[in-house]
Amino acid sequence: MFFKSSKINEFRLWGLMFTLIGMGLMILGTAGIVFWGQAGKIFAAIFMVIGMIAMLLSVGVYFWAGMLSTSAVMLVCPECGRQTKMLGRTDRCMFCKTMLTLDPDKATNSPVDGGESHV
Repeated sequence: MFFKSSKINEFRLWGLMFTLIGMGLMILGTAGIVFWGQAGKIFAAIFMVIGMIAMLLSVGVYFWAGMLSTSAVMLVCPECGRQTKMLGRTDRCMFCKTMLTLDPDKATNSPVDGGESHV
């Protein structure tokens, strides 16, 4: 993962970034009309189309994250005790960023044998 967050939150972050970039490009394009008058209309049209494409990408990313979220495994984080969602074999807690896994081969700590001491 690029950022140290859960996979679902990372998808949502990319959706938010596409939304902000798209809106920024559309605002920048509209500013072309203010500063350049008639010639700025072409500039505005180009940036409005690029901004709209970025906004549509944002909708697609949010839809994809929502669909992944419905099929995610729900579990309780051992660190913070809150219910979180996990995608794939390893993921991070959505709240405390602790690495989680359901795969015993990737686990680093094994559970204690019922609290009994073997002396």
